[in-house]
Amino acid sequence: MQKYFLAILPPQEFLEKVEELKLHLREKFNVKYALKSPAHVTVKMPFSYDEHKEEKLASMLQDFCSNKSTFGMRVKGVDTFGKRVIFLDIKAEQDLYTFQSDLKKFLKTQVHLPDELSDRNYHPHMTVAFKDLKRQIFEAVFQEVKEAKLESEFQVSELTLLKRLDGKWSPHMNFLLKN
Repeated sequence: MQKYFLAILPPQEFLEKVEELKLHLREKFNVKYALKSPAHVTVKMPFSYDEHKEEKLASMLQDFCSNKSTFGMRVKGVDTFGKRVIFLDIKAEQDLYTFQSDLKKFLKTQVHLPDELSDRNYHPHMTVAFKDLKRQIFEAVFQEVKEAKLESEFQVSELTLLKRLDGKWSPHMNFLLKN
């Protein structure tokens, strides 16, 4: 069994800015866990799947995406989940929530993936620091992220399947939405 998850990746230029911020946080605060994946907005939490059936999964995901229209997304502001996670906030229209809900139903009925708690309580965000974020540096890291003032607005035109390889998440396949 292999680990995968599904996400929306921002345009390359913004993705690089977020990665630069994460590298800066590693240098200044030794916060590095968020570097294990590219900047993204999760739409399906990590799941295990038979790698030998990956092509079938890819075909089903492309069929799903080809029936979904592109939609807008805005990254603006910084927020937290308690003193555990710092993230760039997503200002999402109903389109993102509908897409995630439809994907959740599709994965449950067609791919037979379980419905996770985080799938039911969906809160779109782009994590920049978590797991190795210590309480004593939390406020300083939070201020650093706020001062970076990272913002972006873009059209979501594809869904990305990420695969866990050598302890890191790597973009593996992209599935285009219809225009």
